[in-house]
Amino acid sequence: MSSTPRLLEGRIALVLGAANKWSIAWAVGKRFSEAGAKVILTYQDERFAEKMIAMCASLENCSHFCCDLTQPAQVDALFSSIDKEHDGLDVVVHSVAYALREDLDGRYLDTSCEGFQIAHTVSSYTLTIAARAARPLMLKRGGGSIMTMTYHGSERVVPNYNIMGVAKASLEANMRYLAADLGPENIRVNALSPGPINTSAARGIAGFTTMLQYARDRAPLRRNTDTEEVADAALFMASNLSRGITGEVIYVDCGYNITAM
Repeated sequence: MSSTPRLLEGRIALVLGAANKWSIAWAVGKRFSEAGAKVILTYQDERFAEKMIAMCASLENCSHFCCDLTQPAQVDALFSSIDKEHDGLDVVVHSVAYALREDLDGRYLDTSCEGFQIAHTVSSYTLTIAARAARPLMLKRGGGSIMTMTYHGSERVVPNYNIMGVAKASLEANMRYLAADLGPENIRVNALSPGPINTSAARGIAGFTTMLQYARDRAPLRRNTDTEEVADAALFMASNLSRGITGEVIYVDCGYNITAM
């Protein structure tokens, strides 16, 4: 029996970008399920289907859907299915990011035009796509909470983070403009900014192990963030407890962002 408060009892929550049991999206979906929500987890393509079926089977009220947010037909199918089955949506978590591997090493100066466009489309613009599709479903419920995942590399230069840092800066501006647009309709939009976490996606960044150690040694709590802490913050942001918060970047990084040296 989970000790997680049932803060999302009766809510419908869509978590975009699940990949495996180490991903932030999975930790968030798991916590939402424990908190009483009906959870829909999405994954990018059929390579992840078998794994996602097994993961969802371990949760109460969990379903899964294949959806590449850059494909309009797949986005339409996802949100139409949610509307048909649940008649509305309360929460969206956008945990989607991608950059070409060669752009996560060396100099940002050498980023290709193709790499720039791919990183911004997948890591930033897909939030707008998701928010636009979720809006009519959230209006049926009287409002909702949308959140995305960012990183401090949007504000400070992190070696080898390169184009992803620029894309995360775009994502944060994107979040603020969406918060302004959707606020009058009682739809909140925020971002969580975890410290470096040892996910499969993060391991694609050159020197990531050094990044983990550096953050651990300098964060006020003298440790790295884990996915469970991010999931707890997401639960707060999805619930009515955060009803007065929108357009904000919420750090979940053991305090690392406050340090100068």
